[in-house]
Amino acid sequence: MLVSFFDVEPSRPQELDDYCNYVEECIQLIEAKEVIVVGHSFGGRVGIRLASKGVIDRLVLVDSAGLKPKRKLKYYIKVASFKLKRKLGMCVDGAGSRDYRSLSAVMKKTFVNIVNTHQDFELDSICIPTLIIWGDMDSETPMYMARKLTQEIKGSSLIIYNGAGHFSYLERAELFERNIRSFCN
Repeated sequence: MLVSFFDVEPSRPQELDDYCNYVEECIQLIEAKEVIVVGHSFGGRVGIRLASKGVIDRLVLVDSAGLKPKRKLKYYIKVASFKLKRKLGMCVDGAGSRDYRSLSAVMKKTFVNIVNTHQDFELDSICIPTLIIWGDMDSETPMYMARKLTQEIKGSSLIIYNGAGHFSYLERAELFERNIRSFCN
């Protein structure tokens, strides 16, 4: 029986490689012959790392995270303000997203580790068939990321779902299924 690694909180903060190692262990455990990773958002980070290491045979990135985001000055001011307040011992209870604030200390550190891992440098080492699917209305991982992935991953192809957001695979489920089946055959 396979037990999900994600049902139990880890005893220490995790890094991206920890998640990739878990997936590699599962691949070995089931003795997979051909491995196709379909990674949405954070799962795309895992897929990018596994593909860059040559562990998988095909990759589908769906509204994937992993690239260094473009930030405006306002963001950097907000971060600097938070760090200064924390250093001065001031209360910073409202800092971070609602999701972040709801996490335990271990998972907060894991979250920070993951979102601060930028994989731009890994893209040119991916040389497997790669399909990139993106919602053009995605505000979490904007379209410029899809274009950069397509440009940097040799031989990749991009499919854009007009009017879809970050969960484009759900918003266009039938089309998504057809695209995946076509790519995998």
